[in-house]
Amino acid sequence: MRFIYLLFALCPWHAALAQPNLLIITTDDMSCDSVGVFGCTLKDTTPNMDKLAMQSLRFNHAHVVVGNCMPSRNVMWSGKYPHNNRIEGFRAMGKNDKDYPVLGDLVKAAGYFTGIRHKVEHSTPYSPFPWDIILSEGKKDDVKNAASWGKAATQGIEAAKQAGKPFCLLLNVADPHKPFYGEGNRGESAPDPNMPSKVFTSEEVPVPGFLHDDPIIRKELALYYSSVRRADDGVGAILDALKAAGQDENTIIIFLSDHGMPLPFAKTQLYHHSSRTPLMIRWPGVTKAGAVDDAHMISTVDLLPTILDMLQIAQPGGFDGTSFAALLKGESQPERVMVFKEHNENAGGQRTPMRAVQTKDWLYVFSPWSNGTRVMTGATNGTATARQMRVLAKTNEAIAARIDLFDHRVPEEAYEVRYDHDALSNLIAKPEDAAQVATLEKALEDWMVKTNDPLLEVFRKRDDAAFREQYMKQLEGKQMSKKERVTANRAAKKSSDAAKPGALIALEAPASVTPGQKATVKLKHTFPADLGEKPIQVTLKGGGNERIERKEVKASGTGEIEVTFDIPAEVPGGKVIFAGLVGKSIKDSLQLIQTKPVPVK
Repeated sequence: MRFIYLLFALCPWHAALAQPNLLIITTDDMSCDSVGVFGCTLKDTTPNMDKLAMQSLRFNHAHVVVGNCMPSRNVMWSGKYPHNNRIEGFRAMGKNDKDYPVLGDLVKAAGYFTGIRHKVEHSTPYSPFPWDIILSEGKKDDVKNAASWGKAATQGIEAAKQAGKPFCLLLNVADPHKPFYGEGNRGESAPDPNMPSKVFTSEEVPVPGFLHDDPIIRKELALYYSSVRRADDGVGAILDALKAAGQDENTIIIFLSDHGMPLPFAKTQLYHHSSRTPLMIRWPGVTKAGAVDDAHMISTVDLLPTILDMLQIAQPGGFDGTSFAALLKGESQPERVMVFKEHNENAGGQRTPMRAVQTKDWLYVFSPWSNGTRVMTGATNGTATARQMRVLAKTNEAIAARIDLFDHRVPEEAYEVRYDHDALSNLIAKPEDAAQVATLEKALEDWMVKTNDPLLEVFRKRDDAAFREQYMKQLEGKQMSKKERVTANRAAKKSSDAAKPGALIALEAPASVTPGQKATVKLKHTFPADLGEKPIQVTLKGGGNERIERKEVKASGTGEIEVTFDIPAEVPGGKVIFAGLVGKSIKDSLQLIQTKPVPVK
């Protein structure tokens, strides 16, 4: 018995449990109640997600902060609200403008191998971010192919194994984001080689209460739900790959969607179905299989602090969110009774700021841009559903009122979501609900003060229409045109470009290297006098970006340093890469560059 115990104690797998892998799976534009265990009335939409839920702790009251992609994802991986992480829309910042750590920085510094597929530029505040590996097949990368997600997972797991590190993989499944299954890029019907394992018909799909039951709308919903099933196929392929790699019992899995479905009154809004997300977490040996948390409101601003606690990585401070890891362990924690949400800018650059606070029972939304004539544009306006609702509105007063709200909104809305999940009855002017609304308004104001929200003043003067309009005119005066946004994004990417030699260092690699022999890379540096002496990390990597060896040198001024490495006798992939980083780690780096792959022969 003692011998068996000793073998168990020395087993590498058992030892690895002290530093588990992390697998984060997101779906794109998927409403929470499209998932079976979260209340979908359509049978068999998500068998793989349902199976994962039965192995996990799932949260019935989890919400994202933002209803569109890039700002929502940046909240998750920064632990900061958009007005504090400065990713309020779809404009990146320059690398040197980022003054806070994100998920990739923190786990890499803790020894993790990082990989990502899809939504790469939307998952960090600047691009390119120095992921250890980007799991892409290049320009022909078919992210709508379900089987490809299993291959991507396998590639990431194998690369981490070669690097001798635990992995942190962020796999952003592309469905059910438009184009849906069977759609072209403009919404037209088109042949689709990536058939989901089940295709739903327009007759069988449920119609959300915030839309209208109509044949054309049902047709689009059938494509949506078929795309949800294809997303589920991709999730199944990822989970199968994890199990095949033998890492199933040593990997924390976090699953959620970035926001609601890409149809009117969901995506790009702050309603209940805009933000509710199917969050489930499986932490082997910690979370209880099939457990459900129905008590706490959970916000995705809390994800990063929670992940750091799970991985036993020190909290750097400065987060807006707080860890809920105690809930995962089954421990007591003060009950979270509300979440806060915000919207600032859509993908087209239009500034239509909104703030919201939601409890289990109530939702309050503030929209200072609403003046009765200003029209909010967004990703769902061009959908077949939106177009058909406008057609129906010509002869249907109820639908006309919905379209008017969709276009113009009102400055304040309040919904009793425990009875009205679809946000159909605005109770803001009901005297009997005034006390409840006042409580929500006070909570929102307190949050704005706490988080230094720039909308605080206009919120405090929300009853002054002239002041609201003056605020919006000033905001619109700063609004970028499409051309200006493109230029700004290009400038940010250029300033962040990790692969392009910059002003500080450049690397000159040999044309080829020989297995079992030494290889020398030339490091050229040009440091301003006021920069002083700085450490430089020079790294030899395999062709899959896995680290083989790292050496530190110090430099100042202008000069050239030769750094020599021993090339292993066997190099997987037959290629190596040399990388240089100015600083001690990625967290304080001034520049990160790497060479093109060098053949081993």
